[in-house]
Amino acid sequence: MASFIERMYLQLTLVLSISLGIIQAVDRSNFKTCEQSAFCSRQRALRPGQSSYRALLDTLELSDSRLTLQLLNNNNKVRLLLELYRLQGNITRVKINELKPIKPRYEVPDVLITDPPTEPMSVVAQDERGVVLSLGGVDRRLYVNAQPFRLDIMEGPKLVLSINSRGLLAFEQLRMRKDTISHKITSTVGSMWDKIKNVFSSNDQKDTEEAGKKEDTEKIEDKASEGEEQEMEVDQPGMWEETFKSHVDSKPNGPSSISLDFSLPGVEHVYGIPEHADSLRLKNTDGGDPYRLYNLDVFQYELFNPMALYGAVPVLLSHNTHRTTGLFWLNAAETWVDISSGQGSGEVPQTDVRWISESGIIDVFIMLGPRPADVFSQYASLTGTQAFPPLSSLAYHQSRWNYNDQEDVAAVDRGFDEHDIPYDFIWLDIEHTDGKRYFTWDKNNFPQPKDMLQGLMDKRRKMVTIVDPHIKVDSSYKIHSEIRSRGYYVKNKDGGDYEGWCWPGNAGYPDFTNPEMRTWWASMFAYDQYEGSMENLYTWNDMNEPSVFNGPEVTMLKDALHGPWEHRDVHNLYGLYVQMATAEGQIRRSGGLERPFVLSRSFFAGSQRYGAVWTGDNSAEWGHLKMSIPMCLSLGLVGISFCGADVGGFFKTPGTELLVRWYQAGAYQPFFRAHAHLDTPRREPWLFGPDNTALIREAVRQRYALLPYWYLQFYQAHRTGQPVMRPLWVEYPEDVTTFTIDDGYLIGRDLLVHPVTDEGSRGVTVYLPGNGEVWYDVHTFQRHDGALHLHIPVTMSTIPVFQRGGSIICRKNRIRRSSSCMENDPFTLYVALDPQGNAEGELYVDDGHTFKHETDRQFIHRRLRFTSNTLSSRSAPPPGNTIPFPTASWVEKVVILGAQEPKAVTLTSSGGGESSVEFEFDPVTLVLTLRKPDVNAGVDWTLQLQ
Repeated sequence: MASFIERMYLQLTLVLSISLGIIQAVDRSNFKTCEQSAFCSRQRALRPGQSSYRALLDTLELSDSRLTLQLLNNNNKVRLLLELYRLQGNITRVKINELKPIKPRYEVPDVLITDPPTEPMSVVAQDERGVVLSLGGVDRRLYVNAQPFRLDIMEGPKLVLSINSRGLLAFEQLRMRKDTISHKITSTVGSMWDKIKNVFSSNDQKDTEEAGKKEDTEKIEDKASEGEEQEMEVDQPGMWEETFKSHVDSKPNGPSSISLDFSLPGVEHVYGIPEHADSLRLKNTDGGDPYRLYNLDVFQYELFNPMALYGAVPVLLSHNTHRTTGLFWLNAAETWVDISSGQGSGEVPQTDVRWISESGIIDVFIMLGPRPADVFSQYASLTGTQAFPPLSSLAYHQSRWNYNDQEDVAAVDRGFDEHDIPYDFIWLDIEHTDGKRYFTWDKNNFPQPKDMLQGLMDKRRKMVTIVDPHIKVDSSYKIHSEIRSRGYYVKNKDGGDYEGWCWPGNAGYPDFTNPEMRTWWASMFAYDQYEGSMENLYTWNDMNEPSVFNGPEVTMLKDALHGPWEHRDVHNLYGLYVQMATAEGQIRRSGGLERPFVLSRSFFAGSQRYGAVWTGDNSAEWGHLKMSIPMCLSLGLVGISFCGADVGGFFKTPGTELLVRWYQAGAYQPFFRAHAHLDTPRREPWLFGPDNTALIREAVRQRYALLPYWYLQFYQAHRTGQPVMRPLWVEYPEDVTTFTIDDGYLIGRDLLVHPVTDEGSRGVTVYLPGNGEVWYDVHTFQRHDGALHLHIPVTMSTIPVFQRGGSIICRKNRIRRSSSCMENDPFTLYVALDPQGNAEGELYVDDGHTFKHETDRQFIHRRLRFTSNTLSSRSAPPPGNTIPFPTASWVEKVVILGAQEPKAVTLTSSGGGESSVEFEFDPVTLVLTLRKPDVNAGVDWTLQLQ
């Protein structure tokens, strides 16, 4: 145990280093490169074209849905077991594990939502060179080449994807260390020989004794070599122990890394594998570091860098004009991804992708599309869809580290009302607690938390408090005492509770991989456990990579233990499990009625099921504003739609122009929160002069007007897995111009946004896709043709947003203090006609916060359609609701863009009654406005233009 002086010195050092970090960029020396990572360096030293594996065709076994086949390493004679599955929905699963490991290797649990349903396979042909399997569909085949081992997926004569075509399959089997084996052999033989000597004591049996000793030695050596190399390989540095700076990583099972390569012929564009502060399209990593997936606390991160950040989703998408495919590498250990671009056979462009992980098994899902929407559905069938958030969480959030006390919270709340700016959530960071003890309140600054929460509730507003997964080691702290007494902490390699330094000082780290721990954690959110909490209090999980200030790379030692598993096996899962347990706690506290809202900094595949994420500790710089777009687009491509960036930048102080532009951009990203570092000046929206306050107010109001559309997009994402914020190529997959665009994007199908992200900009160039389509500026209603680059002059009030011709978008234009206050307000429908004079859209309404839309089917889902000069509203499939959901909202206005002037407009309501509707027509803008149809939003109706 460190002395008090030593602990205070360390704490001071940490504070100084964090403060210096505000001035300096990230210290990259704190984080490994591939060359400094022993397994990455070792694997990357392998050269293509020298595969040591061959398939043993005589071991092939095929059931209706599963093929097994042994692979032999020609160099060391170790055998692997290949399992291959054809899954429903055009997915192929490939698993490779040791045939006879000396102990089980880690296989990732809890990420797949179910055992994926399988479909039958059949052998089409087989000879000594390989096997051909039918994968169904349109002449889809899987070719297994025996030597060297290789898998090819074909559709007809076309090669879609190859596995191990470059021969980079490498599987370091678990084994005992040579000196350990020698010691065991020596000690075991010696013990056996002592017993033998008691029986054979005669000198004339010396030869027999020597022979027996040799035979026993050979038997033990044979036993020791089961599951390990038959020909002992030369140990390399870092195989059994690795040091980074002052941190030593012991490796009791030695080298255990895995690697596999994939070749994508005809592909030049690949995306995904977040989180990285880089362009949407992934870059060639030849000559530099691979992209790294290893959840780390990296404040003020660099841009255009493949280094690891807070989350890791091992999903990569490839795309060309003919096909979109996906690779899901289900492994939670530290992983590096190499990307090489070049030419395949016949001078065809090709992208090669190589995955390298430190431990675990090879378990990869090949999602064969062929359309982008198909890949999203395929991935959602494996890991689930985006959690359907409460409507209020899609509104504006006000945060900083930290609001000082209850009066400060009340003053900020009043400030929004006084300046007529809506908001829904105010946030409290770590300083609200009693000495960084989570689930507590600072009794001096927040003596009456329920009074504070009730004051917000009276205005139909909410609060978020931070609950981090590092627990202060303090015997008087209930949470710590409970976790320790139950044995729920992560252990160090010697079996004691693992402890590290974080915000409270010395801290323990709960083992969230333990389902009993997660259940207990969830119980702590009950109102009688989390004192001072109420139903309008929600949660923020930060530092859950996990962050350990005095650990290697600011995280946990890899040889720490989670039950039988080392931390190296589970590292990238930790943050997912924290968010999972927290979300479950919010659900349980309401008796299963209320939807949770939980923000997490760390994430993995499947995290979308539990809430929102953000892009971490960014900076008040134009580059970070610009980078927020591709970072969120990348997350959306791999299932995590609820993403945003700290508006204004977490570190440093934004100028007024940057702050305003960031509000304008944030208003059109899924998660909309302003947040700032403790040492930055206050940034409430009214502190920058009346002109800038007006600009920020307008941006926030635009967000609130569009909440019905945002809510519909999240409903669709929850149902289908389609991203809310999506790159242009997702909807225009054959338009090569869209393939590299990451400064403009779509919200759903129908809104195109191109935020202004350059300082002093007087104009932006927006690409409007779609040959034969039209787009309408949502502010001026000016119509533009698709498939062109449009230059737009901009002022400080300009937010370039366009509605697709052929769409209908519902807005609420009466903006109040919070989204809940707008619940019963009327809708305005914006009908943007395509060149043929048609449009369609949807309206979705429920109570905005419970699970009754699922449990009782209490919702309204309307299909809106304009064709033949008739606008209609009908119930969308599936028809009807088990329990009709009433709404007081009505349609008060319809705005039709690209219209012709009618002679009259007639409303036919659900009861069959008819009435005339007032209208205005602008012949310059071709905008037709229908006023006061005053029809309930939940019933059938028709508007006929004559």
